[in-house]
Amino acid sequence: MGWDAIISCEMIGTYKPHAQAYLKAAQWLGLEPSEILMVACHHFDLNAARACGFRTAFVRRPSEWGPEGPPDPIPHPDSDIVVDDFPTLANRLAHSG
Repeated sequence: MGWDAIISCEMIGTYKPHAQAYLKAAQWLGLEPSEILMVACHHFDLNAARACGFRTAFVRRPSEWGPEGPPDPIPHPDSDIVVDDFPTLANRLAHSG
């Protein structure tokens, strides 16, 4: 498996969670937002992507913020996929048809 593209907000000139950051990435990839899965552990990112029509996957990263834990550890109920780690996400995607 390889990479098709790495798109940064610096390239777009607009930063998340502004809608244009997500929509421009979809345009550059030649995809509809509904064809894209936004993967993150931050609600601000997933909520903004979902509002643009993206599918979303919440990956828990409990130690990202140190011993205090993340500021938003509970997945949003509208997330399409919720997993504890990236290997589990890869497995779910591989078996999703």
